[in-house]
Amino acid sequence: MDKIDRLGWAAGITFVSYGLRIGIRVSSPEIMDRIKGLLPPKAKPARGPRVERLYSLIVSGTKAGSHVRRINVLYGDAVRLARSKDTEPVLEALERDLQLYVAEWARRRVFVHAGVVGWRGRAIVIPGRTMSGKTTLVKALVEAGATYYSDEYAVLDERGRVHPYPKPLSIRDNGGGRAKEILPEALGGTTGVKPLPVGLVVTTSYREAARWRPRQLLPGRAVMALLAHTVSVRRKPERALTVLREVVADALVLKGVRGEAAETAEKLLRRAEQAARGS
Repeated sequence: MDKIDRLGWAAGITFVSYGLRIGIRVSSPEIMDRIKGLLPPKAKPARGPRVERLYSLIVSGTKAGSHVRRINVLYGDAVRLARSKDTEPVLEALERDLQLYVAEWARRRVFVHAGVVGWRGRAIVIPGRTMSGKTTLVKALVEAGATYYSDEYAVLDERGRVHPYPKPLSIRDNGGGRAKEILPEALGGTTGVKPLPVGLVVTTSYREAARWRPRQLLPGRAVMALLAHTVSVRRKPERALTVLREVVADALVLKGVRGEAAETAEKLLRRAEQAARGS
């Protein structure tokens, strides 16, 4: 770490996210606007040098009097996280590691990899990893009138309620290339601002021409389905289990293979309404 400290840093920021103090320093101030756009939602500026996690980014450029181009390098504390001639892969690595760090170490929240929308005062939670199709389904739900909460994490409090994680939707094209960020307003939707109790949990994957014929999971299996996508499960399993039991206590949990997202979204909204009425 001493060697990294001596590299010479031109700018930096300190912020608080979910109770964690995090710092990012860079070798070139020109990159700071991009850095600020990568911060977790609702990150707040903080004062003072004390941090629990420090990212150090060396930005490429040609040194005066030299024709040799430097390499972009990213460190998380003393560990090298990424190295590339191009800036974008390193910035993507910063955003990815930063979000995972916050999700694992958040003080009073449990983070589950999931898409989330609100509907009639309750949340629909769709657990799943990146590239699992959850963002496509969230997009379809928003287009059908649901309120956007997240396409990355379900952020849960001790009562099992979901809080907004209002990062733009990250939409990939059919070729699986680089993701494009889209605001829910561009889809005709709105972003939620208040925590919601969970009404419906949907564990699903896409299969061409599949019909949505889900089965309901009992509470024990429902907790395990969510636990598989909970970021802090290895570090604080008891806390995660306690929160997830609160989630499924009053929620309907369905598992099944889905076909096209738009058709499935309409069925999920109808099912969520039936569950809210006690059907």
